[in-house]
Parts: sequence; structure tokens; C-alpha cells
Amino acid sequence: MLSIATVTVNPAIDLGTEVERVKPDRKLRCESPTREPGGGGLNVSRVLHELGADSTALYLAGGATGDTLSGLLDDAGLDHRPTTTGDWTRQNLHVTETSSDDQFRFGMPGATVEEAEWRALLDDLEALSPDLMVASGSLAPGMPEDFLAHISRMAAESGARLVVDTSGPPLKEAVEAGVYLIKPNIREFQELVGRDLPDEEAQIDAGVELIEDGHLEAIALSLGRGGALLITENGGTPIRTPTVPIRSKVGAGDSMVAGIVFGLAREWDLLKAVHFGVACGAAAVTTEGSKLARRDDAERLFQSMTENGGSGEDQ
Repeated sequence: MLSIATVTVNPAIDLGTEVERVKPDRKLRCESPTREPGGGGLNVSRVLHELGADSTALYLAGGATGDTLSGLLDDAGLDHRPTTTGDWTRQNLHVTETSSDDQFRFGMPGATVEEAEWRALLDDLEALSPDLMVASGSLAPGMPEDFLAHISRMAAESGARLVVDTSGPPLKEAVEAGVYLIKPNIREFQELVGRDLPDEEAQIDAGVELIEDGHLEAIALSLGRGGALLITENGGTPIRTPTVPIRSKVGAGDSMVAGIVFGLAREWDLLKAVHFGVACGAAAVTTEGSKLARRDDAERLFQSMTENGGSGEDQ
């Protein structure tokens, strides 16, 4: 299996709890909280570990919350290498209202990162020289918008394939520097290309244009309940998501990325890898709170998709 490294520069501890009803101006009696490592790349590494693949998780962490985050990653059995920051790692909160099953998600600003800190993380990544690099999640305050472009150039020099899942100017900078695959949602993709993409034909045309510019090889366009659209130089292939009960959407995108990377690490063809990624994303939404895809669910849904010609049904 090919070697994998994930990069997370804006990690978090995800706190989760439940309350019967969310009401203003009242003290709300919540259930005991859960604590999970959070942040795009860390979630990808967690799902890869669940799937049976090794990866090295590189991330920035600081303060007492950074120590807690590292402890949670120890408990999860991950190979992880923190770069210490002066500012504390953030904590996010998601609250499920049990009377309605609505979920309220509160994202906090990340720790402010100094140039020496993010450059130290890049040095660690360069020393690893993995076959596959995964840069997932938002940038932390204080980081330059072209941070991922540094990783793009590093990947090009080492011959690694880079998978990017982010949005806004950092995504644009990464694509312009060169990426193997990106996984935007439709809003992020429209922002990237600078126009509305009202239908599949427009999405494929925009994707092929980007690829023909020579800066990336593939786009796994996430369409939520609509599945995904794999776009390469040869056009687009829609992939229908399995029908599953939705309990929480937290981590579905990260689980999809992990499934794709898992397939690439096993040297599957790209279409098969993206099918497995869609299965992992669907598996994630069946779990509660901030829990991610489970291996048994992902493999079952992937098998169902294969048997049904790429669709899959699971009621």
C-alpha cells in the first residue's frame, strides 16, 4: 500500500452533547459531553485507520487543548506528529436537540499561527516524503492564502499525488500551483470557477476546462444526497449515493476523502476509489454526533453500489 500523510493546520476538539430543547435565556441541562479529534486531515486519518490503512497525521497544536487533542489521537491509535503552536487549539461544539433531532453546530475561530510554526510543519512533511499527501480543512488565522500552494510544489518535486479538500482562495491557490484531485461541493466549485453551474453538463464543462489548463487531473464533485460527479479529462461520471438514514452530517466529507485516498493507496483505478469514497461518506451520515464512517458500513454500502451498477440502496 502507498504511504499517506495528512495535513491539518486548523484542528479542533469537537465537543458533542444533547439537550431536550434549545431555548434562549435559560440554563440548559446537557448530557455528558463527548470529545473527538476534529479537523479535516485528522478526520481523514481517523477514517483511514478505521478502514485498515496507515497514515501519518501532521497537525498544529498548542496549549492545554493541544495536549488534550494529542491525547485523543493517542487513544485512537493514530501515528500523529504535532507541531507546537503558541496559541491554544480551538474547541468546537455540536448540540443535538433530542425533542426534534435538530443539530446545532458552533465552530470557533482557530489558533493564530506564526510563520515559523507553519514552516516547521512543511519541513516535517518534506522529511516524510509520502506517496500521497492529503491537505484537508480550513487554514488557521495568520496563515497565508498560498499555504497549500507550498504543499503543491512540494508534491510536484517529490512525485507525490496531492488531494485537497478546502475552499475559497486557498483552494484557488492550490489548484493554480498544481493538484492531483480536489473534492469541492457545488458551492465551493462555483466559487472556484467564478460562475453558476446549474446542471451536470455545466459542471462537467467547467471541470474539463480546469483540467485542460493543466493544473489538476481530477475533480470529485460532492453533491450531497445527489452523490458525486467524477470529472476527468475524458468528461464526467455521476455516482449515485446509497439511500441511508441520516443521523448526522458531521464528517461526511472527510469520510469521503478518506475513502478515495484509501482506494488510491491500494492502487485502485480512480473511478473505483471515488465509488468507495461515496460509500464512506454515506456510511458517515448514519452515525451519531461527530462519529465518522465505520468500516463495516462502508464496505457493505460499497458492495451494494457495485451490485447495483454504482447506485446502491440501503433502507
